[in-house]
Amino acid sequence: MRRRMLLGAAALAPAVTALGACSVLNQDYVEPRRYPLAPRRPGPSMAGMSAMGPRGARGKKTLLMRLTRAAAGMDGRLLRSIRPDGTEATEYYAEWTAPPAEAAEDSLRRWLVDAGLFAAVLAPGTRGAVDLTMESELVALHVDLGRGVAVCSMTVVVLRDTSQFGTRVVGQYAETATVPVPPDRPLGPDAQAAGMVAALAAVLGRLEGDLRAVT
Repeated sequence: MRRRMLLGAAALAPAVTALGACSVLNQDYVEPRRYPLAPRRPGPSMAGMSAMGPRGARGKKTLLMRLTRAAAGMDGRLLRSIRPDGTEATEYYAEWTAPPAEAAEDSLRRWLVDAGLFAAVLAPGTRGAVDLTMESELVALHVDLGRGVAVCSMTVVVLRDTSQFGTRVVGQYAETATVPVPPDRPLGPDAQAAGMVAALAAVLGRLEGDLRAVT
């Protein structure tokens, strides 16, 4: 009797497995949404001004931008939000087109070039003469659902190499910006992404003002 029951269970096992597989295969495919984290500085760029006429005033110093570091939790591409209870939520079908720190670095580089604060904004590995070196970190990029705002934070350290005193810190800045997001619930990824892009733009604008002190 026991043997018959075991044989019956064995015969049913493939059918149950097949049904489970069908339930997975029959799930609707959700197309991931991808958003560029690429705010642009408002107003004409220095390159555009040069193309239209005489080059505008540009800083005399060169700036070497090192790779932007990612703080804890900033290395993933998924859109992040913080619930009112402090727990983290991610949009599994919505992501940035590049890792946030990498995108923030590209945006900061382009922003400074457009601002014309420096004679040149150089990348690691350059053979050009370097006057200043900048290190940066993306500290926060998320939507605070409790406050209804998008949040972005970055830190920047500017260094100068001198033959007499070695490497000196000539500027250290930390900027945070918040941008209101629509109060709709649930908040869609389009609104989340737009809010975080705007928050990053606000941070870059403030860093531009900070860096004018070292040009």
